[in-house]
Parts: sequence; structure tokens; C-alpha cells
Amino acid sequence: MPIYEYRCGKCEKQFDATQSVHVRPEDTICPHCQAQEATRLMSASTTVVKGTHKTGFAEQKAYNMLDERMDKFAKLPPLMGKRAAPETGGPLDPASGGITEN
Repeated sequence: MPIYEYRCGKCEKQFDATQSVHVRPEDTICPHCQAQEATRLMSASTTVVKGTHKTGFAEQKAYNMLDERMDKFAKLPPLMGKRAAPETGGPLDPASGGITEN
């Protein structure tokens, strides 16, 4: 059965109750003052991971693979050729917006 967290509307104390999922929150009785004014609180759920899975394993594996690839890339020989700069037809004439004739 799930454990629910409540706050009493009368004494303002918080308490936990192990209840069926079918119990209505307004039927819950405060163990401190016996009032029937409890409000169910939203609390963080817990999860249990069984086995050998470790949190962040996939991320760590990706970083390790990146490091290996970068090491291999650093060992490659440099590129032989360079990109050629685009050729221009000549100096531009600002008045006509085109290429000047020489």
C-alpha cells in the first residue's frame, strides 16, 4: 500500500499514513488531534533501481566516446590543400555598382 503525506487543517502538523489508493483524503484522521481535516500533500516519489545500472552511465559513456574520437582526430595528418579564395573580376566601381574596366 502507498504511503501518503498529509497536513492537518486544525493543528497544522504533517503526518504520513499508509492507506489504500481507494481511501478519500477527507476521511483521513489526524493522529495528533484526531481531527478529520487532513489535506493530502504532493511529495516526491522514490524509485529503487535494481541491478547494475548506474545513474548517468549513458552520459559518461558518450563523453568517453567523444574523448576517444577527438584523440583519433588529433592523430590524423593535416590536410594537404587549402581552399582557394574566390576570384574577383577586378575592382568595383562604386558609381556604377559594377566592375571597372582596365
